[in-house]
Amino acid sequence: MTHGSPDRPMHGFKGERVLMRIHIGERDKHRGKPLYEAIVELLRARHYAGATVLRAVMGFGATAHLRTDRIEVLSLDLPIVIECVETEERIAAILPEIDRMIEGGLITLERAKVIMYRANLPPERRTASWQMDLTGLWDEEGA
Repeated sequence: MTHGSPDRPMHGFKGERVLMRIHIGERDKHRGKPLYEAIVELLRARHYAGATVLRAVMGFGATAHLRTDRIEVLSLDLPIVIECVETEERIAAILPEIDRMIEGGLITLERAKVIMYRANLPPERRTASWQMDLTGLWDEEGA
């Protein structure tokens, strides 16, 4: 995942969060630019913790049209997955706007336990919260 800027504090991000996955096509557009790019730019502009775009080598969706990077059936519309981990409240807040941007696709949400979120800093700039948080159990209620 990409990290927040060095000027933004990243404290307090450990713990239970929500992983949002957005499944779209490589050729999907929003206002003339690639949809995945528009979504990542939106998340960055709103100072979300980070986002990652993954390009798949094969997949199909609601239309059952197979998309693959194999040469004999090369697709110019490979599956794209955008991942973002944030608080439940912040994910809920951005979903209506993302929904308006996407014509077709899939959005999933799942619980994620963040055990580390940090920028790659030199030792002298690291804080006491540098260690991974491997303590604590998942809350079994509601699981």
